[in-house]
Amino acid sequence: MKRAIIIVIDSMGIGAMPDCKDFNDTPECNTLRNVCRFNHGLKVPNLSKMGLGNIQDFEGIVKTDKSIAQYGTMLEKSKGKDTTTGHWEIAGLISEKPFATFPDGFPDELIRKFIEETGCGGVLANRPASGTAIIAELNEEHHKTKFPIVYTSADSVFQIAVDTDLIPLETLYNWCEIARQILDEGKYNVSRVIARPYKIIDGKPVRISKDRRDYSMVPSHTLLNEIKDRGGQVIGIGKIEDIFSKSGITHAIHTGSNKEGLELTLKAIKNELNLEEIAYKDTIPSASEGSLIFTNLVDTDMLYGHRNDAEGYGRAIEEIDRYLSDILPAISKDDLLIITADHGCDPTVEGTDHTREMVPLLIYSPAVEGKALGKITGFDYVAKVIKDWIF
Repeated sequence: MKRAIIIVIDSMGIGAMPDCKDFNDTPECNTLRNVCRFNHGLKVPNLSKMGLGNIQDFEGIVKTDKSIAQYGTMLEKSKGKDTTTGHWEIAGLISEKPFATFPDGFPDELIRKFIEETGCGGVLANRPASGTAIIAELNEEHHKTKFPIVYTSADSVFQIAVDTDLIPLETLYNWCEIARQILDEGKYNVSRVIARPYKIIDGKPVRISKDRRDYSMVPSHTLLNEIKDRGGQVIGIGKIEDIFSKSGITHAIHTGSNKEGLELTLKAIKNELNLEEIAYKDTIPSASEGSLIFTNLVDTDMLYGHRNDAEGYGRAIEEIDRYLSDILPAISKDDLLIITADHGCDPTVEGTDHTREMVPLLIYSPAVEGKALGKITGFDYVAKVIKDWIF
């Protein structure tokens, strides 16, 4: 039975899209190249032998005369530079209309409805902000009022932050579900509602990554639905379940770090995951068709890109490469491993938002000969390749 594995290194873009200025980005944005330059090179021998260094000149990433993988560059068709848009396009769904953003905060009628339906009493902030900064700024007022901190960014997100020692995590999730319903009913075209739980640790507010949840719009039919509908398994690792709003997923498990996501991916490849524990109720006991393992590694974006931490970003890429030492030998001739990204988030350029970038593409199987793919228009190339492989 054929199987595909997608690993998305969240935000590891490799150069500005031609229309980057339409998204308020500089042509100088190139997340991977600039991270390599900042760190005076990266130690990534596995990515190097897969051909990553052959795509562009990345300081410290060695070129290879004979890559073990196919390698290339993908340009995005969809109008966006966010996680949802990027992942949906990877799964074959093009977003012609960009999701709505709110540079002046959310409309009064939306906030009033949110306060009324949640019974939260009020909200703090309601403006674009860095998550870590706004939580630090408003934590004291949050504790006085018990009002949630509601904020957005340059992306299409409605983010709700609370100290879960003050407001229970279940309440936060419920408020996010209510916000998602209000946004959908009001046709606000907001990509994601994000639960941003935090706690006070050593006197400072610290976000709890493992309890973060994303409540996305429900996508129309994607590669995931096609695999599931044909009797295959779709295992979502990390925030994949949230990005696709559970649509087309048969099994899902959240992660608290890239390390956990990589370990779970390796277990899934080796058929060592307890699938019964993470299966949806409507999932068939065993796959009768090809299957997909779909992993999002978010630390590069959430912990390092948005926080302008180029050193941490580099360490995260090196960590992924170390795990590839175990993942690559576990890939059989019936498996197809695809490593890519969903957008950019260059920690070396001004600002803390995503950047509109091209992304790398690495395709590996012992049954597939390595070669250069050049530039490819559309992240949906991944969906086409997987359909040809599985079906």
